Amino acid sequence: MNFFESQDRVRKNTFQLVLLFGLAVVTLIIMVNLLIMVVFGYINSQQLQDGETLLQQMDWQTFAAVSVGVGVVVLAGSLYKIIVLSAGGKVVAESLGGKLVPQNTDDLKQRKLLNVVEEMAIACGTPVPPVYLLVDEQGINAFAAGFSPRDAVIGVTQGAIDHLSREQLQGVIAHEFSHIFNGDMRLNIRLIGVLNGILILGIIGYYLLYSTSYSRRVRSSGKNAGGIQALAIGLMIIGFAGTFFGGLIKAAVSRQREYLADASAVQFTRNPDGIAGALKRIGGLEFGSKVENPSAPELSHAFFAQGVSGFMQAMAATHPPLAKRILRIDPDWDGKFLSSDLPDKTSVHREEKEVSKSETIAREALAKNMAVVVTGAAVADVSDAMNQIGNPKQETINHARSLIAALPSIIIEAAHEPYGARAVIYSLLLDSAADIHNRQLAYLQSYADADVLELIHRLMPATAGLNIKYRLPLIDIAIPALKQLSLDQYQSFRANMVALIEMDSRVDMLEWSLQKILFTHLDGQFFKLVHTKMRYAHVGQLRQEVALLLSVMAYAGQQDKNELEEAFSAATKILEIGGLQLVRKDNISLAALDQSLGKLEELKPLAKSQLLKACAASVVRDQNITAVEVELLRAFSDVLGCPMPTVIL
Repeated sequence: MNFFESQDRVRKNTFQLVLLFGLAVVTLIIMVNLLIMVVFGYINSQQLQDGETLLQQMDWQTFAAVSVGVGVVVLAGSLYKIIVLSAGGKVVAESLGGKLVPQNTDDLKQRKLLNVVEEMAIACGTPVPPVYLLVDEQGINAFAAGFSPRDAVIGVTQGAIDHLSREQLQGVIAHEFSHIFNGDMRLNIRLIGVLNGILILGIIGYYLLYSTSYSRRVRSSGKNAGGIQALAIGLMIIGFAGTFFGGLIKAAVSRQREYLADASAVQFTRNPDGIAGALKRIGGLEFGSKVENPSAPELSHAFFAQGVSGFMQAMAATHPPLAKRILRIDPDWDGKFLSSDLPDKTSVHREEKEVSKSETIAREALAKNMAVVVTGAAVADVSDAMNQIGNPKQETINHARSLIAALPSIIIEAAHEPYGARAVIYSLLLDSAADIHNRQLAYLQSYADADVLELIHRLMPATAGLNIKYRLPLIDIAIPALKQLSLDQYQSFRANMVALIEMDSRVDMLEWSLQKILFTHLDGQFFKLVHTKMRYAHVGQLRQEVALLLSVMAYAGQQDKNELEEAFSAATKILEIGGLQLVRKDNISLAALDQSLGKLEELKPLAKSQLLKACAASVVRDQNITAVEVELLRAFSDVLGCPMPTVIL
């Protein structure tokens, strides 16, 4: 199952979630109605004994009013929780007590964690997600949270970095990246909202009982007080039933996804011992995978392993048993868990040497094989490229590691913190023409922070000669640091970027793609954006927009007219829709391109797969893949919400 099939499966799982939610709400409505009818005397036991049925005694007008009331309360409880979580994954991480791990941390275990996350993110072609550490949790666990890769965060317990080796930690992080790319995070947040609505009745019952116990007026009213207290207790019991229904819904939605994420982690790292070792270590650790935070139960389905225990959790566990998960990965497992930590094969200092060595090996090996993924488009087999979106090969991870290692230290250090990240991006936008370059620096002297401008001057010797292939990894590293800006700082940064790009009175494709990638991932952090609805099932429904996009892709890689036509034709053959015409270059504007991408974002996952395959076919047709094509394709894929693996050039 590839990235797009997984996305489509999540959409179907969402329908399943809505169906289960509806059944749970209907059951709760019936239970609340029966409770009210009994407590307030609508149902008479003597009349039941005399042969009158329950249906005959029901007050249907009251039943309708209670049903509407329960439905409104449950829906309001769900919507409230979803709105609270709409800020993205950081809200989930902070609710569990997570602390953002600073990029410049001196803690070696935290550095190991950040390095693993960074390598995988760059290999996947997505910005490095912020990492939160649950410092008070001694069990081994992790989670990914957010609505999409744009606002995703990774959360890891202190126990995980204390007790897992690097390869085991890599297996866990790969598992969480699988959840990010398969759309499971959005489903998890919807599930949290749904469960809050189901549980809200029990919460109301608790506060109603609490208020009646301490209210003199209610206590002095005799029979009415007893009725209200009985209603409160009944609602609390129904709340327990809601917890049970919630557990069943979690189990129905979550279990199979955990098996799929385990399999993806193995495919991702090509190392079954990593994730299997992590699961074995959980089984042998005193704290296991337990998460103590009070918010853990409502988020249990999002964890790497079963995070909470108890009778209700045993009845409807959100995760398959450890032994079953291990046996699926390691069929020859002897049944023994790991009772002690395995030493890392490398310390942090040795690891740096290994990275340097792997860089040389990777470059030599990969230079001999040009039929490897290039921005998700393999020259030898374009269809295989789509399977690597969200699930790149180990060679791609090695290449990402080599790119990070080869970056000058002054640049990599700057990109990891907010002031430096702005300076890095500004430096990438400085023009090579002396007059424009000087005007850009003069502008920054007036509008950029003094510390940022000083750092730009220090970075210029390194960035001026930087190979173009380092642009995308550098952008991915800088984005999490830029997310730490204040709103005013980001608005200033955004305006300065636009001004620098427009300084030469033209916007080339590299400038446009850099701007598009950054704004796609950062605007959602600072501005309230409406989530795009997927309306179109086939690319043929957006013929004009598709023609414009494929034309831009063809012009990016070709200059000769015949070559242009052939690149465009190669793309349209993938789509299998006739009548598309190459748009004349002078009829293409960046405003029209932005508008077309906005419409194409509304394509459903399998249609996006077709479109990206067509773009890839245009890129690889002449067997000569340029950096402009790479960055442009990455910008297109980012807007469409499809992470593209890093490029081997």
